[in-house]
Amino acid sequence: MTGKISRAVMTALAVCLITFSSLGHAQAIDETPSALAMTGDALLVRPALFATTIVGTAVYLVSLPFSALGGNAGEAGEVLVVGPAKATFVRCLGCSRTGRRAETVDQDSN
Repeated sequence: MTGKISRAVMTALAVCLITFSSLGHAQAIDETPSALAMTGDALLVRPALFATTIVGTAVYLVSLPFSALGGNAGEAGEVLVVGPAKATFVRCLGCSRTGRRAETVDQDSN
């Protein structure tokens, strides 16, 4: 009896995991953020990312002799300084992807 219940629970769990993972991948990334997303980004996320950039810079400077000896100073700088700086300063307000927002071109200019 417990074997049948266990098998049914495992089957239901597998079906749920497969279904929910496919739904998560099917959603498009929204690049037209709402006013709430922009406000939350400006008041909460950007200051936290700026602090992360400062702390990452300090950690990079302290670890620079070790990463230079290890041969990965560039990679450490990219991860600790450049990545957080791009997320802080080169991202449209409320957007989820780092980088500049693509400009739209009007096709009806005849």
